[in-house]
Amino acid sequence: MTADTLAALLLARAGDDRPGLLFEDRVWSWREHVADCRNAAARLAAITDPSWRAARAAGRPHVGVLCDNVPGLPVLVGAAALGGCVVVALNPTRSPAELARDAAATDVALLLYDGPYEETATALARDLRMPRAPLATLTELADGTHEAGSAENAECGAGDLMMLIFTSGTSGRPRAVRITQRKLAVPGRSLGALLTPDDVVYCPMPLFHSGALMAAYAPAVASGAALVLRRRFSASGLLPDVRRYGCTYLHYVGKALSYVLATPPRPDDADNPLRLAFGNEGSATATRRFGERFGCRVIDAFGSTETAISLTPDPAAPPGALGRLPDGVEIRDPFTGERCAAARFEDGRLLNPGEAIGELVNVSGGGLFDGYYNDPEADAERLRDGAFWSGDLAYADARGHVFFAGRGTERLRVDGENLAVAPIEAALREFPGVVEAAVYPVPDAAAGDQVMAALVMAGPFSPEAFAAFLAARADLGRKAVPRYVRISAELPQTPSHKVVKRLLAREAWRTTDPVWWRPYAPPSGDGLPSGDAPPAEDGPPPAGSPPSSPRLDGPPQDRPPQGGCWRRLEEDDVKAIEHDFARNGRAHLLEA
Repeated sequence: MTADTLAALLLARAGDDRPGLLFEDRVWSWREHVADCRNAAARLAAITDPSWRAARAAGRPHVGVLCDNVPGLPVLVGAAALGGCVVVALNPTRSPAELARDAAATDVALLLYDGPYEETATALARDLRMPRAPLATLTELADGTHEAGSAENAECGAGDLMMLIFTSGTSGRPRAVRITQRKLAVPGRSLGALLTPDDVVYCPMPLFHSGALMAAYAPAVASGAALVLRRRFSASGLLPDVRRYGCTYLHYVGKALSYVLATPPRPDDADNPLRLAFGNEGSATATRRFGERFGCRVIDAFGSTETAISLTPDPAAPPGALGRLPDGVEIRDPFTGERCAAARFEDGRLLNPGEAIGELVNVSGGGLFDGYYNDPEADAERLRDGAFWSGDLAYADARGHVFFAGRGTERLRVDGENLAVAPIEAALREFPGVVEAAVYPVPDAAAGDQVMAALVMAGPFSPEAFAAFLAARADLGRKAVPRYVRISAELPQTPSHKVVKRLLAREAWRTTDPVWWRPYAPPSGDGLPSGDAPPAEDGPPPAGSPPSSPRLDGPPQDRPPQGGCWRRLEEDDVKAIEHDFARNGRAHLLEA
């Protein structure tokens, strides 16, 4: 058995009687946890259902699981490492039809479930004609003894498949990523070096996504630190849990830190044992404020489920940088394949987005990416000419410091100028009262895009204060200032707290949430109506539309808003906007 396997990390804990797994009021030692993993592997091998036996005879059988963060899930992962099955981590928040597609596409032959998902699992197993069973019947063993007949696989290798984990699906359909033994062992050893056996790892993020497995479970196994599971993330429950269990290390993903920061502050917030928070996709504002408020170090790294490109933060980097470009990773133009120019800045504003923004590419290969499962089209999209194209947009300064610009689906092109999403979001998060912000493109009535932002506010939204705030931002050009601002109680998110912007972009301004917008200035004598192009021959705007306004010198986004501020978007405004799309032959974009 090679060292770069999860199995090797687990077996190194087989005689460890220190606390290993904590959940609610129960504690298992590492020795008990490893024994439970072995027993679960043995029980899976003993199942007599004919379809399951046929799947085993064909190779490593696939076990689907529907559950929250309960102890049975890491036990099942350990059973996959030691016993030769493949765990398919199904996302229980997806619809029944989506789950059926996910399970069928990944050849699930047995479905395990936790209590809250029994009804969903029963219907899914019936529709796909597969056996099902409660997760607890295979993974719980009260005394932690080792049953006879374990199916432990002593011949496992670093490249052996042990899990399938779906991508978060923020920019399209989720894809099943092949998780090999080394894919968990390598980050486990790397992050485990930050820990000691006396540390306590807090895991509130869902274990059916890669982040929690690679940055919480695997490092705990590698280091011998205790692992605390929370069934589901709770912003208000995080600090009480940290204090209750003595947690010293926190794993987070996405917007989790922002929601913790939205809880009422207390004078004793920094009185806690937490020393390190590690995660990805936290905003620079949130990570800074979290560290200051709770008295810990926050490391926000860059990575994805594919783990083909990883960037480590550099303490000497400028604010907002992800780190330096590592060897073998470049930023390339996704259309020409050429390497992008270095970014140039003035007062923090990117001056040359058109030539600097490109796609992060691992030109040396796929790194730890072992491909998607039975999805050659997705593989071909990512792996081209021996390089891994991430789909993530970025730019880098002359010293190689990397700045995130958005996902490939978040390209904004306003009046012929490419804009990066991330710097706009970073600026909006600094506005007092903003809990979280998302920036995304919506179509322009004539050409290209307009900038729209969705804000979650801790209090009332003041358009006047917002206008004054952005007017003072030297790091934002006028084209980057949102045309539309949506005020939402919450943003649509994946279970790992990543905002699903395609849903926001699809709704655009047609939402029940209040939307503020910047209409163009009133007429000043050039005789052209409002909108972004001269009128087509399809008649006047509908009755009740606001009075039209002329074109001013300069592109649309540089025109001054009425009254210098935003105003509420009303039904008549929406009719006028949609009329502009129709007369310019772009109405179909509103239905895309």
